[in-house]
Amino acid sequence: MNQSENSKKLNTFFNEEYTSLKNYVSSNLKASVNKDPEDIIQDVALKLFTGADRYSPINNVAGFVYRAIKNKLIDVMRASKRTKVEYESQNEAKLLEFASMIYDGQSNFYSEHLQQELKTAIINLKPNYRAIIIAIDFEGYTYKEVEQETGIPMGTLMSRRHKAISYLYKNLKSKQSIKI
Repeated sequence: MNQSENSKKLNTFFNEEYTSLKNYVSSNLKASVNKDPEDIIQDVALKLFTGADRYSPINNVAGFVYRAIKNKLIDVMRASKRTKVEYESQNEAKLLEFASMIYDGQSNFYSEHLQQELKTAIINLKPNYRAIIIAIDFEGYTYKEVEQETGIPMGTLMSRRHKAISYLYKNLKSKQSIKI
């Protein structure tokens, strides 16, 4: 009896309040978390529906669901904080690799100033150029994966990356003398 009654209540609530739940999750997610609000809602819904028979009768469905979503958001944020340190250290290593490529591989050690100049130059690239540099050189995607995700032909992606690297090289070449 509890299982079917709880499942009905949950089903009705999710059907009627899905948009509100999505807005709640979106407003509580930090921009740095790469998690879709709908994914979080689906995770919570799956957990609630699969465990509906274990709960005593749910009287306040909204409170029950929102509490579960709040707990999931806290878990996601905690996981995000743990991986942020790893992500930042990986990006620093990738930045050094990229700097080595831009600056002709002359040294594996670059001053903080030079690294900051490179970061700024990457940020100031045209959006299409910046996107391909970040995807290929920092996030580790292949051209084929980017092509499949965006629908942009592989040749165009390669050309954009080549132009971006050329632009970075030209603009940062004069700053090589600043190296320690």
